[in-house]
Formats: sequence, structure tokens, C-alpha cells
Amino acid sequence: MAFNLYRQLDGMDCGPSCLRMVAKHYGRNFNLRTLSELCGFNREGISLLGLSDASEKIGFRSLGVKLTADQLKQAELPCILHWRQNHFVVLYKIKGDKYYLADPASGLQMLEGPDFKRAFVSDEDMGVALLLSPTPQFYEQDDEKGSEVRWSFLLRYLITYRKLVIQLLFGLGIGSVLQLITPFLTQSVVDIGINTRNLNFIYIILIAQSMLIIGRVSVEFIRSWILLHISTRVNISILTDFLIKLMKLPMNFFDTKMTGDIMQRMNDQKKIESFLTGSTLSTVFSLFNLLVFSVVLAYYNVAIFFVFVVSSILYTSWILIFLKRRRVLNYKSFEVSARNQSSIVQLVSGMQEIKLNNCEQQKRWEWEHIQARLFKFNVKNLALNQYQQGGSTFINEGTNLLITFLSAKAVIDGNLTLGAMMAVQYIIGQLNSPIQQFLGFIQGYQDAKISLERLNEIHQMDDEEPAGKEWNHTLPENRSISLNAVTFRYPGAGNEPVLEHIDLHISQGKTTAIVGMSGSGKTTILKLLLRFYLPEKGEIKVGEQSLNNIGFKTWRGQCGVVMQDGFIFSDSIERNIAVGDDYPDKIKLRHAIKVANIQDFIDGLPLGLNTRIGAEGNGISQGQRQRILIARAVYKNPEYIFFDEATNALDANNERVIMNNLQEFFAGRTVIVVAHRLSTVSHADNIIVLDKGRIIEQGTHQELTALKGDYYKLVKNQLELGT
Repeated sequence: MAFNLYRQLDGMDCGPSCLRMVAKHYGRNFNLRTLSELCGFNREGISLLGLSDASEKIGFRSLGVKLTADQLKQAELPCILHWRQNHFVVLYKIKGDKYYLADPASGLQMLEGPDFKRAFVSDEDMGVALLLSPTPQFYEQDDEKGSEVRWSFLLRYLITYRKLVIQLLFGLGIGSVLQLITPFLTQSVVDIGINTRNLNFIYIILIAQSMLIIGRVSVEFIRSWILLHISTRVNISILTDFLIKLMKLPMNFFDTKMTGDIMQRMNDQKKIESFLTGSTLSTVFSLFNLLVFSVVLAYYNVAIFFVFVVSSILYTSWILIFLKRRRVLNYKSFEVSARNQSSIVQLVSGMQEIKLNNCEQQKRWEWEHIQARLFKFNVKNLALNQYQQGGSTFINEGTNLLITFLSAKAVIDGNLTLGAMMAVQYIIGQLNSPIQQFLGFIQGYQDAKISLERLNEIHQMDDEEPAGKEWNHTLPENRSISLNAVTFRYPGAGNEPVLEHIDLHISQGKTTAIVGMSGSGKTTILKLLLRFYLPEKGEIKVGEQSLNNIGFKTWRGQCGVVMQDGFIFSDSIERNIAVGDDYPDKIKLRHAIKVANIQDFIDGLPLGLNTRIGAEGNGISQGQRQRILIARAVYKNPEYIFFDEATNALDANNERVIMNNLQEFFAGRTVIVVAHRLSTVSHADNIIVLDKGRIIEQGTHQELTALKGDYYKLVKNQLELGT
């Protein structure tokens, strides 16, 4: 029995894909997404520890071991191997010195002992394996439902434009009829016009053929315009739906997916659009042409018809042989292309750091290494095409020669007229086209199916705000925030908790400051309050209401935020401050600019508020960037304000002016400030001191200073209090 192979959808999915294969081998089906979450998936991928944890959660007994290739022969199979130091594969059978692997990137393969050892062994002739055996708990679990999206999900895009599709099908039908008339006219020219020496009849037939050509060109012209309209609209619809889905996903999704991977998936949908609007519709009428012209060919000569059928079967079989290999190359190419996209984004956005650190050559070499891998896949793809093309050309040309011989012999034997022979040659030409289109359809179907699997992974993810749940869209009267026994760790097996058993009350209308050493969990608290993540344990409440029951848009609509890595859009200063407003409120805008003390900077620009600034603040200083982000938070006029080191890039004068302005703006609002500078936190109503994810002190500035504890140590250099 063949081993069940599951492909990884991107470069980071190899571990969960391997675990899915082993689970399927023992009779249980799990979705890739479920296993990825259990493994503690993050941007760096998955560790062996994460795989072990996930396997035990679904009912396996796991054991991570270091052993030699020969010792694997005594191990329970299938097991998961750490492969080439950067990948996971499943070893499912050993026969003699042959090792049978299921690689989620490359497919099923068999390696001889020496080749296997080179890839498996890491040091001291030993490699790392995860041995798995099912427990009774494993068999108590139900299969997860498949997450495959049916083609009906995509066909609805065509149904939306059904009038245009009907027009296109009508055009294809007319084109087929016009093509069908041509061979009979050709036969008439030879058998009637030439044999009877009737030049006028030939003139009439040639005029008719000219009109048919004009008709076919006109139909093709109109059909191309209709197809352009359909394909463009379908393309935009698929991309729009993908972006809508992306924007509904939880924040933590974007921590685990690389930019290049998401961009490559967006490029991937072009294959789906091409398949839906090109291959599918054209193939429908190609098959119609194939049927009609086959009947006509059989009418002319049965022997030639059978030769064509046999050669078509050979031709089709030859092409299908290469489809499996094409699928493997498609998966590998996607992974490398995604890395290429990420590399380009990183090169462009990180050029300043690259030049400052004199690492241009190193980064260029990294990029060239990726290009070399892309070239390698292109070479393999070209070689595959050449083998395929060479064999198909041999079959086609051999068929044409044989049919020419048979039709010429039929003319000599008196079984076929010369005109009929010319008609047969035309029909064969018309029959070859549908066969090629049908095979192109199969290849397009395979590419579209792979692309659909990748899009499906995104579409099947749960929305940040699932539609089935009832959400509160108003905040309670008591708007104080409380964290009750909150514990949180970032995804990834073996990660220590960033926050441990945090109990914290943030009073409504008061300013709460959070201080501590780097890595103590200050920013993490802000991200939990902004619902980037859910606590691992404990609960966050607004008044007596759980934060998890408040709608995301409702909550964030009341939150003004300045994060350390806040984003500046490639747009005007005005639209960067009034994000989300098509027509900014001028009064609110002036107030925000005043509070952020940014008026002098704007007045010094040629276009003032209409001056365009670049992505991530290109063209402006770090301090100006922070002031724009502060103005954005003020413009929103929120109930809650979250500042994460919001003034750390400001000079002393600007900071003093802005903090004075903000004190007035903070009045009556609930403010949470993360900062190191005393000037930012000294006026807070409550100061929380964090150390290694725990609250160690809290109180006012005066109270904490009097304690001469950790807070005192943090700020004494700024205050010059001495000992």
C-alpha cells in the first residue's frame, strides 16, 4: 500500500506536514492548520520540541533520539527525521540498504544507504529522529473534516459575470461552426472547381472562404475583448476577497508568515484566474470541435480515424507522465520564489542598515544564492519541457507522415478524392489543436489546484471576529481595565512565559505607566490589551465584561495607539494623521497637530499638509515620525490611549512641550504608557514596575522613590538622587 503523502504549502510547513502523514498512516486525519497551531508555529518555523509537544497532544507517545542510520532499522516506523539540518521528512520503510522517505517538499523517494547517510547524519555518524507510537487516546479522537475548497467556491466568480460568459460561449460556438464549414469548401474547390475547370465556381468558393476568415477573425476579436473583461474582473475579485480575508485574520497570523510568502500567494491566484477564464471555457468548445471533426474524419476514412485515435492516446499518455514531476517542481518553485520576494523586500527596506554596516556584498551574495536556486529550478523546468516537447513532436510528426501516406494511398486506390485528401489534412490540423488544448487544460487544472490549496489555507482560517459569535458593540459604563492572573508566552515550543500570573488594575480616567528593563514584558501587556494575542491563562476585563466579548472594531475604535514600530504610509501628512477618514475634520486635525507640536515642521514644507512622505517614514526624521504618530492617536479622539516609548526619539524641548500638551489631552481618558524616561512617567497616577514578566512594585512616583527599590534604581541616574 502506498504511503499517504501530504505536501507542505510553504517553506515553514514541513514539520506539521510530516506529523499529518504519520497520523494518517495510523488512521486519523488532522488539518495542517490545526497541527501548525499545536506545534507552536512562528516565523522561524517549528522545532523538534514543538513537533514532539504537538504529537503528544493528539495522542502519540514521542521520543526524540540521536541514532545512526543502521540503528534506524530497529526503530518503529514511520518516524520523523531532521533532514539536512533544516528540514523534516518521514522515514516510512527500510528495505535492505534502501531507505524510503516521504518528503513534504519533494514527494516520495528512495535513497541508497550512502546518499541517505549524507543527508541524515549531522555529527558523530548520528542524526536526530522523532519516534512516534499511538496511544489509546489517539484512537479516541475523531477525524477532522477536510478543509478542501470545492471548485464551486471559484465558479461563483464566473457566475457573477454569467452574461459575459454566455456571450463568450456564443462566440466560441460560432467560431466552431465556421471552422467546420472550411474543409467542405476546400474539397469543393478541388473536386468540383478544378475537375470541371469551372473558374467562376472557384471564385465563389474563395469569396465564401474569405468571408469565413473575416467572420472568424471578427469573432476572435470580440471574444478576446470579452475574455479580457472577464479575466480582469475575476482577477480583481479573487484578489479583493483574498485581501478582505487577510484583513479579517488575527494579528498573530502576520507574526508567523513571511511577507514574501503572502505576496507569492497573491501572485499565485493568477493561475486560478487563467484556468477559470481561459483553459476551462476554451476547452469546452475544443472538446466540441474534437467530437464533431472526429465524426467528419471517420466519415471520410475510418483507417485514418483510428490512426489519429491511437496517436492521440500515445500523445496524451506521454504528456501525463510529466505532470507528477511538474507538481513537485511547482511546490519547490513556490518556496524559492517566496524567499526571493522576502529577500527583495528586505534588501530595499533595509538598505540604510546594509550600507551602514558595510554588508552590501554579503546581502548581495545571499540574494544571488536564491537566484541560483531559481535558475536551477528553471533549468529543471526547461529540461522537463524539452523532454516532453521532443516526445510529443515525434508522436505528432510521425502521425502526420503516416496519415499523409494513408490518405495519398487512398487517393491512388480511388477510395478518396484529391479534394477529400486536402479536407482530411485540414481536419487533422483542427483535431490536433483540441488535443493540445485539453492537455493544457489538465496542466492548468493541476497548477490551479495547487494554487487553490495555498489560497485555501488562508480562507479556511478563523476570522479575528467570527460571524457566528455575538459581540458587544458598546463599552460598559465602568471602563476600568483589569488583568486577572494573566500568563502569556509567544508561540514556539520551549519558550518561557513573557508574563506570569499578572494581576493589574488600570483605573478609568487615570494614567498608568509601566516601566522595567528590556524584555520584562512591558510591550507584551500593551499587545494583549490591544488584542494582538490572547492570554495563555487568566482573563482581561473591561469593568465586569470580558474583553474577549467586545467586538474588535468596537474596542480598537476607542484606542489611540503609538507603538515603537508604528507605520507611516506612503501618502500625505494629512492622510497619515487622519488615517481612515476620506475627508479629514480640519478642527480635529489642527488640534492633533498642536498637541504633537508639529506645526512648525509642516509650515516649513513646500506643500504643507499635502507633502507626501514615504513608507515607514522615509524622508523624515525619527522624531518627526513619532510626532506624526502621536498626532494620529490624538486625532482619533479615543477613550483609551496606549503609548509604547512614544517620545523616546524626541529632543528634550519637543518632549517637554508635547508632554505638557498631552497632560491636558489625557484628562478624563484611560492612559497606559510604557516608557523609560522619568519625564514621561513621573506624573502617572500609578506606576507598574515589571521584572521578568512579574509585577514587583507599583505606586506613585513619590511612593516608589521613597521605597528605594527597583524603581528607584531605574531612575536614580536620571534624577541624580545619589545613594
